[in-house]
Parts: sequence; C-alpha cells; structure tokens
Amino acid sequence: MQALVERLRTWARELGFSQIGVAGIDLSEAEPGLQAWLAAGFHGSMHYMQAHGMKRARPAELVPGTLRVITARMDYLPRTSSIDWQAMEWQGLADPQRAQVSMYARGRDYHKVLRARLQKLAERLGEAVGPLGHRVFTDSAPVLEVELASRSGIGWRGKHTLTLHREAGSMFFLGEIYIDLALPVSEPVTAHCGQCSACLDACPTGAIVAPQRVDARRCISYLTIEHDGAIPLELRPLMGNRIYGCDDCQLICPWNKFAQKSTVVDFDPRPDLSAPSLLQLWAWDEAEFLRRTEGSAIRRIGHQRWQRNLAVASGNALAKKEDLALRDVLMKLLPTASDLLAEHLHWALAQTPAPL
Repeated sequence: MQALVERLRTWARELGFSQIGVAGIDLSEAEPGLQAWLAAGFHGSMHYMQAHGMKRARPAELVPGTLRVITARMDYLPRTSSIDWQAMEWQGLADPQRAQVSMYARGRDYHKVLRARLQKLAERLGEAVGPLGHRVFTDSAPVLEVELASRSGIGWRGKHTLTLHREAGSMFFLGEIYIDLALPVSEPVTAHCGQCSACLDACPTGAIVAPQRVDARRCISYLTIEHDGAIPLELRPLMGNRIYGCDDCQLICPWNKFAQKSTVVDFDPRPDLSAPSLLQLWAWDEAEFLRRTEGSAIRRIGHQRWQRNLAVASGNALAKKEDLALRDVLMKLLPTASDLLAEHLHWALAQTPAPL
C-alpha cells in the first residue's frame, strides 16, 4: 500500500500537484474549535457553515464509506513572478488609483482546475486498484481542508489559519479526494510559527483576532467576496484598494520567501487583472464584466458586488487625492444604481483628501 501511495504521488506530479498526503478520518479533536468558532458568529453570513454543523469534521458522514482522505497541494504563485514579488504586491497596495485583486484570483478559477485534475487522479487510482468509491472536493463542500492538510503532512496551520509549508510558504490551493480505500496515513509535520505575530499585526482590519482564529466578519476576503450586503462603514477606509480578496497576511509571512512558482499555465495572471486601475474597471458594464471574468473565480460575485467593491476603493482613493475623472464616473453611475451601490457611491463621493 505504501508503494501505491508513492505511485499516487508520481501521478499527482504529472497532473501539476506539488504534494500529496493521506489523512485519517477521525477529526473529533477539531470539533470543539469549530463549535466555538460558529458559536462566536465568526462565520458571518456564511449560514451554510452553521447548517452543515459537525459534518465538516466527520468525513464519513459527508461521504458514507470514506476511510481515508487524499490531500493535495497545488502552488499558484504565477510562473512569471519576479524574485521580489512580495515587494511588488506591497507597491500595488500603496497605489490608491490601482485596483488590487488577490493573486490567486488573477488566473483561471482554481475550483475548475483542481477539481478536474483531482478527478483524473482518482480515476488513475481506480485503474490501479479496481472499483473505487470516491468524491473530490476543492473548497466546495463542508470539508475541514486545513485540518486534513495538517494531519496529512502538507504543512501546519499558521496563525492566519492558512496551511504553511517550510519549503513552499502558503501560496497554494488545497484539494481532497475522499476514498473508501485504507491507504497508509502520512506523518504530520510540526508547526514553525514560533513567536512570530506578523500576520496578526499586518491584517488591515484586525480580522485575525487571535492565533489561528479569524473573525470572517472583519476579513476583507469575506467582505469583498462572500458578503452580499453593505460593507460596514468603519471597515471601508481600512480596505484600501483591495477589491477582491486580500493577501496581506501572506505577503508579510516570512515563510513565503520560499513560495514555489506554479507549473500550471491556468494560474498565469490575466492582463486585465494584473494591475488594473480603478478607472479601467469602472469602464466594464455588466456584459463586459461577464466576458472578462469568464472562467474566473471573480465571476461568481456578480457585477453589483464588483461595483460595490470598486466604490469603496474609489472612496479611499478620493480620500487621498482629488480625482475629477474618478468622481465623474461615480456621479454618472448614481441615477441608475441599485440602492446598495448608490449608498456606496454616495459614501465614496463624500470622501475628501485629508488636509496637508
């Protein structure tokens, strides 16, 4: 069976995965932490997390017959990234006229990429062992991905709650294959965050409320992607120019100096999303938004939420420097804007540069 796992790792590398592990299915030790997180309301409006309850920590309830979980890591740092990519990202965040999109979302939708390749990997395993009960997941079901990744040796849970690897940082996606085959489990690795608190200190909104504890209601990734209502007023100025996701806790992490470049072309950044200006993105009507985000993870938030995020970033830009062209765009949108967008546009237009 161990030889089979080694063959599985070879097949995985051929499919673009960077690492494979095997986890057991007893996650009972993780249940108290999950219950406490939900009880605190840290999941915000992601009601499905409450609805799924403890199924997230019980793989055999999610997929009956499951005996093991194959975990997979796929690096997504673009192949064209320069050696000073972290400094380049900080530079982009410092430019209020620029619209900052999280690095993972600049290429093809990772759900599509990983799911298809995980399915191929499962089929390859089935060809080797015979009929195989399985189901693949990529951030698409009640799965404790980081817990499974930690138990299977992919890495350890960092203080920002993401999986960290000593030789790859955290710039990677996770995927899982639930199987009814008792493969030998992988050895977990020890944690190496030590006394470092860089991610907690760097979070723009203070969403990392304690080591390994994130209040999603304050997280910019949640606010710009999952949250479908108004952005809380007190958080808008803290969002800067981040219009889809946030990378700050990863950019500041010392382990990401070891981040590995992806071997998968799907994660090459689209020119439209690499370093766009706010004005460039405001020019997209709904049809243009749908066309330019086809096959992208961004598309699922819809045009209205996209414009809401742009409005917040525009307000933050106007608070730093008067921009007549940007102000003109916001004014022209007001007459036909939905109530949600109009409220954010009015807020943005009310922002004025701080006195010198």
